[in-house]
Amino acid sequence: MQTQPLSTTRPYSRRDWQTGYRSLEQELDYAIEDVAGEIPPELEGTLFRNGPGRLELGGQRYRHPFDGDGMVCAIALRNGRAHFRNRFVRTEGFVAEQQAQKILYRGVFGTQKPGGVLSNAFDLRRKNIANTNVIYWGGKLLALWEAAEPYRLDPRTLETLGPDDLKGGLKPGEAFAAHPWVDPASELDGGEPCLVNFSISPGLSTRITVYELNPAGDVVRRYSHSVPGFAFIHDFVITPHYCIFFQNAVSFNPLPFVLGQKGAGECVQFHPEKPTQAVIISRRGDHEKRVISVNSGFVFHHVNAFEAGKTLVVDSISYDSLPTLEPGQDYREVDFDALAPGQLWRFRFDLASGSVAQQKLDERCVEFPVVHPDRVGRDYRYLFVGAAHEPTGNAPLQGVLKVDLQTGDRQLWSAAPYGYGSEPIFVPRPGATAEDDGWVLVLIYNAERQKSELVILDGRDLGRGAIATLRLGHHVPYGLHGSFTPEYFGDL
Repeated sequence: MQTQPLSTTRPYSRRDWQTGYRSLEQELDYAIEDVAGEIPPELEGTLFRNGPGRLELGGQRYRHPFDGDGMVCAIALRNGRAHFRNRFVRTEGFVAEQQAQKILYRGVFGTQKPGGVLSNAFDLRRKNIANTNVIYWGGKLLALWEAAEPYRLDPRTLETLGPDDLKGGLKPGEAFAAHPWVDPASELDGGEPCLVNFSISPGLSTRITVYELNPAGDVVRRYSHSVPGFAFIHDFVITPHYCIFFQNAVSFNPLPFVLGQKGAGECVQFHPEKPTQAVIISRRGDHEKRVISVNSGFVFHHVNAFEAGKTLVVDSISYDSLPTLEPGQDYREVDFDALAPGQLWRFRFDLASGSVAQQKLDERCVEFPVVHPDRVGRDYRYLFVGAAHEPTGNAPLQGVLKVDLQTGDRQLWSAAPYGYGSEPIFVPRPGATAEDDGWVLVLIYNAERQKSELVILDGRDLGRGAIATLRLGHHVPYGLHGSFTPEYFGDL
């Protein structure tokens, strides 16, 4: 695929991009034999990815891909070879709808049951779609969706084992969000790794509950705070001493949802004229909370955070506005030019004065950032992020951008004009000491082949191009989040 600047004025085709939004109904299990280049023999472990694998049912399309049923893919790597497997997460709702062969639950982002308003009014049941992230922690593989409990899968077969309450750490009805972070050396745990995650209970006020899990998967700390107003929070960041949440300036009018006219997500309105509230919660002692206002735009994802004396530095992907979801709108017909791009910003919170300074770090349209796992919550130099091909304007993600925060250097690997990207994952090289010494794994949809490919890049030099391209025999619908474990769960 093309990796150099293009001579055409537009490096993508919306029609090509649309073809990635197709269901993958088959559940597959095979060795990947079609490989261009060489898989690094020292790259060993399993890449897990999650996302909506089914986008219609019973002849009815879902209104938004975020309403699609979760499908986990695993690509296991060892000795220069690779194995692919995918399975749907068989939640209670998935099984019921599979048997009925029709939509039985309303989707958060606008999918309605057949039968119109009368069929949907006052039906407030929630279907766990388990479609947003997947992590391997404490010997368990967990599929995550932020509004419900995790679903546990067999890491080797991806068979669904059922809902998981984290050894009793989750109370009945509590959720476990889809964007956990791993503190690589928790001061509260003698330098052991610690997984940190949260849940929110929104309403007139919103309760934020933080969970901290040890390497065995036990919830060793949990603490909660309430904040005024409705909160729409997908991601957060951690440092050794703090959890930081951006409470975006949104409001929620539940009436159209209750009356069956709209999905819950369609009832959220962003107010760009109002500030975001940065909610900073101490991980120590009495878990003190403080709130600092910041004009951040709308933030889905953060890059990283770190402490610099009495200053908290938070790097995030910020949007000037949040696109509204309108009934009858087809998500595949998005006008990229009419939407604000996500861009890289830095926020510096002075904890002594309660003030904040902010700086845009790059103009390029980017999303799904990642850093070296050992630099989470620490000062860091490099980040990798899904990126548009062109340096300005809004567009689909087509490559990976490497940013050197120390020198300001940028490197872009692009799969344009036919490749469409996803969240990159950085895997450190075993024994490496340099922060960027490792591999970047990114699943690319190749619209020319109408199939997907796992591309392996050299984190030290994206300009080398693909070290290896693993060509799948099918497409994988555009996904959301994933993770890598050095544990090998393949059949080779």
